[in-house]
Formats: sequence, C-alpha cells, structure tokens
Amino acid sequence: MLYYLFEYLNQNYEFPGLRLFQYITFRTSLAVIISLIITTVYGRRLINYLHKMQVGETVRNLGLEGQMQKQGTPTMGGIIILLGILVPTLLFANLTNIYVILMIVTTIWMGVIGFVDDYIKVFRKNKEGLAGRFKVVGQFGLALIVGWTMYFNPNIVVRQTVDETANTKVTTGIGAKTTAPMVLRQKGESFYYTQDVKSTLTNVPFYKNNEMDYAKVLKFLGPGYEKYAFVVFLLFVIVIVIAVSNGANITDGIDGLATGTSAIIGLTLGLLAYVSGNTVIADYLNIMYIPNSGELMIFAGAFVGACVGFLWYNSYPAQVFMGDTGSLAIGGIIAVFAIMIRKELLIPVLCGVFLIENLSVIIQVSYFKYTRKRFGEGRRVFLMSPLHHHYQKKGYHEAKIVTRFWIIGILLAIITLVTLKLR
Repeated sequence: MLYYLFEYLNQNYEFPGLRLFQYITFRTSLAVIISLIITTVYGRRLINYLHKMQVGETVRNLGLEGQMQKQGTPTMGGIIILLGILVPTLLFANLTNIYVILMIVTTIWMGVIGFVDDYIKVFRKNKEGLAGRFKVVGQFGLALIVGWTMYFNPNIVVRQTVDETANTKVTTGIGAKTTAPMVLRQKGESFYYTQDVKSTLTNVPFYKNNEMDYAKVLKFLGPGYEKYAFVVFLLFVIVIVIAVSNGANITDGIDGLATGTSAIIGLTLGLLAYVSGNTVIADYLNIMYIPNSGELMIFAGAFVGACVGFLWYNSYPAQVFMGDTGSLAIGGIIAVFAIMIRKELLIPVLCGVFLIENLSVIIQVSYFKYTRKRFGEGRRVFLMSPLHHHYQKKGYHEAKIVTRFWIIGILLAIITLVTLKLR
C-alpha cells in the first residue's frame, strides 16, 4: 500500500528519495526490517496474550529429556509469523502482481488450515487436531488454485529464445499460442530473438540445457500430447505442495529447527527469484527469465524476517511454539514459491532437511508394519522418528541437533545456488 502512495507522490510531486521505492532491493530491505519489528516487538505482546488465554502446548511423554518441561508453553505462535509476512508484503509489494497475489493467498489459506488444527487441539482438547484427510483436502485445494492460475493466467509467462525466421505466433509447450512481439537482443557479438510465452517449462538441476517441459512426459502418447500437459503439471504441483507442507510440519518438533531451516530456505528462494526476475542476470547465468517474478523478493524478505524474528522467542528454550498455524503455512509458502519461479525440482536439494525428516517417518512406519507382518513383532530402523528425535534418544542436546541441522541446511542452500552454473 505504501508502494502505491510513494509511487503517486513521486509521479506528481517528485519528493526527493521516493524513487528508491522503485527498486526491489530497497523495498525488500524495508520488508525485512518491518517484519523483524513486528515479530520481535509485537510478538512479545502476542505471547503474553496467549499466556493469559492459557493457549498452552499439551505434551505427550515420549521419554525425551526435558520434554515435559515444555508443557504449557504457548502455541499457535504461527500467528506472529503470518503477521510478519503479510503486513510488510501488503505495505511494500506491488499488489497487482499475480505472483504476489498467489503468495498472499497461499499464506492465508495454509495459515487458516493450521489455525483450525491448533484450535481443535487447544480449545476442543482433541490431541489429534484436524483430521489428516481434511489437511490433505486443504493442501489439494491450494495446489489446484496455484496450478490452474499458473497454467491459464496470461500474466504468468517465461521469456524464450525463438528463431528469427519464426512467425510471431509461437506454439508453446502447453499447446497454446501467443501473439507477444519478438524482441531482438544482443549477447556479445551475436543477435537473437526472444518472446514472452505461456509454457510448462521448468528448471532442472545439473542438466546441460537446464530446462524440462512437463508436456514431454506424455510424448509417448504421440501427436497432440501437449494438450494433456496440464494434467502432468497439476499432478506435480499437488505432490510438491502436500510433501513440502507436511515436511515442514514434521520438522517442527524441537525448538528452532523448522524456523531456522525455513529462514535459510526462504533466503535462497529470494535470491533465486531475484536472478530469475532480472533479465541481465538471467541472461548472464543462462537461466530462464520470468518477467515480473522479481517482485517475489519483497515477499521473501518478509518471510525471512518473520522466521528470524520468531526465532528470537522460539530458540532453545522456546518461549512459544509456532504450532500448525506456522508450520503448515511455512511449508505451503516454500512449495508454492519454488513452483512459481520454476525451481520446484530443486526442492529435494534445497529442502533436504524436510525431505530426510519425511523419509525417516515413512521408513520407520513402513519397516515397522512389514516386520510386524513378517515376524510377528514390529521392529524399528531409528530409535524414534522423525530423525531429530532419533538423535535426542541418542543423548544429543536439542541445541546441538538444531545447530547441526542448520549447518546442513546452509550447505544444501549453497549447493542449490551452485546448480545455476553447474550443469
């Protein structure tokens, strides 16, 4: 909103310094600062309010050291994160940008699902919370909105190199056509034409040409396979949204683990959005340029600021837990953000901590059921799942586990950024 105010003042009155608001990096910096202020200063007030309302965590005794000391710690602190994301975004982002709109919808949508889950646990005294099938339905609904919008919205395009002898109507990977004009560009001493088109292309790590078309998954169907590309694309979106959202939820098991890991992932996604939305840098790195996606940098700044600010109170020993209000929202945000900047296939690397936490649960449950059926008694691979509890059972302190997971997260983030040139 302030973005429009300062834009208006700059155009009509030319106040000195207002041109700064035209720069994404400046508005991103402001988003980080405001987000930190909201989560640290006003976060304290919300924690006090949650204490007053007795919105405390009910802890089941799993035999972990220091676990029962967390009984009664305020939960639903994810509200702090949501406010830290939404307020700076509404203030400093261009709200007509379709990418920003989708991120706001994602934040509110997943935040509401998580809030309902926490409300049932806290106020209805139901430890199971919202039934898992309803969470999946909510995640599925979000994936449908995101997938449908990305596929059909005319403002979501990518810039592709085209043959200078081609007709101005260029058939894309999804079988649609565009009348966007071709633009002659120069790189070094050579010239080439580019055009903004609808496409189901995405980035592929460690691959020479660095791009894959979802439509080509169905190439075995023969001529006309492109018209079914939407089904493949939507399937990928659904799987990614559900997997990452649940991965963040599972990772939120000890103080500061999910929050710090998410901040690292958010910072990396912000950098990827910036380079993908900057035509000069994208051309230099030889990666897909996505017009108008650079505006996502403001949202990413607010997201990182919210996570870091919340960590002020969520680090060991935690004074507040984010609950599903925060963890489901964080997972959904990361998934949708990656999909929109066409970096979703980097998620197994970037979100490796979430992935290994998810896999540890799947392996533990699957092996237990298999051995119980095969040998009459269930056996376990890990002392306890998710993986962070396994290390707790081995005697590692919470703070040490969290710090080491953060270090792994930073390493994975660096590897993710390296993939921009390593092919």
